[in-house]
Amino acid sequence: MNYHYFSPNQPPTHKYYTIKVNLRGYEIILISSSGVFSARYIDKGTRLLIENMIIEDKWYILDLGTGYGVIGIVAAKLAPNGFVVMTDINKQAIRLAKLNLQINNVSNAKVLWGNLYEPVNNKKFDTILTNPPISAGMEVCKQIIKQAPEHLKRNGLLQIVARHHKGGRRLMNLMEEVFGNVEIIASKGGYRVYISRLK
Repeated sequence: MNYHYFSPNQPPTHKYYTIKVNLRGYEIILISSSGVFSARYIDKGTRLLIENMIIEDKWYILDLGTGYGVIGIVAAKLAPNGFVVMTDINKQAIRLAKLNLQINNVSNAKVLWGNLYEPVNNKKFDTILTNPPISAGMEVCKQIIKQAPEHLKRNGLLQIVARHHKGGRRLMNLMEEVFGNVEIIASKGGYRVYISRLK
C-alpha cells in the first residue's frame, strides 16, 4: 500500500522527533513523526507563512491542513482572545496536533479530522491559513481556493504559501480569478505568501 501524508491513515510504526523553534517571539516545542509533512523540521514555506501571516486578536481562524499544528499554534498565540480551528485528513497529524496544543499550553484552539473544509462545513472565518499539499495534486490545491469564499467572513483573508515556480504562480492566478484580488506579501527562497481578501 502506498502511503502519503495527504492520506487518512499512515504506516503503524512511527519514528518520533522533537522540534524546538522560536517563531514570532514564541518558543514552541513540537512533537512530530514519520507519516506527516516535514517531520524533522519546520519547512521553509511554513516558516515563511508563519513569519508573515496577518493575524488579529479576536479573529476566528482556520488552519487548513494543520499537520502537526505549528501554524495553528502560533496563530493562537498571536490571537489570545481569538480561536483557531485546525483540520487535517491525516489521522497521525491530528494526534500530533492535539498533543502539541497541550505541550504549548494552547487552550484557544481545537483540532478536527476530515478532508479540507468538511469538518467546518457551515463555519465562516476571519482568515484561512494553509501550506497547500502541492504533492497531493493541483486539483486539491485548486479546491482549497475555489471553496475558500464559502468559509470566509466579509473582508476575510485567504493566506497561502507555495513555491512560486512549482505551482505557486498558478495558485496565485486562481486566487485572482476567484477573489478578484491577490497580493504577494512575502518572498524568500523561491516561496511566496499570497493573500486574497473576500470583498
